[in-house]
Amino acid sequence: MAFTINNLKDNSNVVVKEQLGGFSVIEYKEDLSCTTYAEAQSNFFMSKSNMRNKQLMIELNSSEVMLSAGAMQYMIGNIEMTSGVKGVGGLMRNIMSSAVTGTSAIKPLYKGTGTILLETTYNYLWLIDVDNDHIVIDDGMFLACESTLEVAVTARKNLSSAALGGEGLFNLSAKGKGILALEAPIPSEEAVVIELQNDVLKVDGNFALMWSNSLDFTVEKSGKTRMGSAASGEGLVNVYRGTGMVWLAPLMSYKNSIFQPTNA
Repeated sequence: MAFTINNLKDNSNVVVKEQLGGFSVIEYKEDLSCTTYAEAQSNFFMSKSNMRNKQLMIELNSSEVMLSAGAMQYMIGNIEMTSGVKGVGGLMRNIMSSAVTGTSAIKPLYKGTGTILLETTYNYLWLIDVDNDHIVIDDGMFLACESTLEVAVTARKNLSSAALGGEGLFNLSAKGKGILALEAPIPSEEAVVIELQNDVLKVDGNFALMWSNSLDFTVEKSGKTRMGSAASGEGLVNVYRGTGMVWLAPLMSYKNSIFQPTNA
């Protein structure tokens, strides 16, 4: 069996923004299917502000990937799909995971040789090479990964972070070695990466998109006393303590209201 995909990567309106292993992020420079003046005007300003349709392409070579449910647009080749659920117990665990993390309960597995194209999105696609690491992911960002990664639910290490941190009690995490694809509210070049070596990061707001599972995440008063916290105008802050990395979205305060992950 053999196939050829024409008018995709060789289309002058398509740019391969990033490639990692069998994962490619393709971006459409413009939406050429405008039929009204309003659509044309909207698309013009969207393209000028870097708001363009993007799509994840995954090329399998006797390999296996996990996708968020409903993310696949089409696939070509000798690829088999399974639910990725092992028995009734696995389904119940997935349902519980879905309830506490806001992600889909079923994350299907695709195995074989061929090409998968995911649904297009105006959000930003990140490709991350997880190299024997353990990364915690903000809700709604998971899109796809190699099945060599272990995707599981990670609980907060401190109940104060669950009650006050704005991050929720549970998050998905990716552990091991493999490629991870995320759908994010900002481009990766806008993210600020903080590396901590037995140190402390304090963040006033829900600006963290990812962080190392090795870090202790708590919520604390910004000052040593209630009076000091009140005087600073900050009140409570999210605190990441220890050794690890935190990816921050410094401009996300105004974007939180418009970020709509397609894989939720």
